[in-house]
Amino acid sequence: LGALDKKLREETQFELMDIQTKLGLTFLIVTHDQEEAMTVSDRIAVMDKGVVMQVATPAEIYEAPNSRYVADFIGDINILEGKATAVGGGLTKLDCDGLAIAVADEAPCTAGDSIAFAIRPEKVAISLDAPADTSVNTFHGEVWDIGYLGDFSVFIVRDENGRTMRAAQANIARLVDRPITYGDMVWLSWKAESGLVLTR
Repeated sequence: LGALDKKLREETQFELMDIQTKLGLTFLIVTHDQEEAMTVSDRIAVMDKGVVMQVATPAEIYEAPNSRYVADFIGDINILEGKATAVGGGLTKLDCDGLAIAVADEAPCTAGDSIAFAIRPEKVAISLDAPADTSVNTFHGEVWDIGYLGDFSVFIVRDENGRTMRAAQANIARLVDRPITYGDMVWLSWKAESGLVLTR
């Protein structure tokens, strides 16, 4: 479908799904287009150099990738490397070069292990003010870049240590000028259950 324009490709994807349902056949589609794979698949196999890294439903691949490779391959994601500081009580706590993060999951690791924190940009809130809820994770920095994509905007925020995180915000209101712009100091925040820990 790569030679088709975007709208025709999307229409063809849904037509293929309808044909598959009507005929009751199994389709095997090989594609480098992650969005296409997510749209037409019941199950996805992500491969790296001929090795199957994960086989799961589109939702599982996106929301619960089993490795850094799969997380980074499907969709846009923030990944911060760090070390586990505590595991227990339904939480995994980690330190990413001075940034303390809590994840609502007991990852298979122990304190001191090198692990990574991952979160999708659409699960990150952005605000000019510090969040009133002190239980959420936060990241403070300057708006370095903005991508306006019509239905949503992506903000790239850089902190004082040079780390960057992305936050995606739906463009619900019809505004030409956004309240948050380049150079603004902002707060990114997310709940403990919004991210995940990657141990490999």
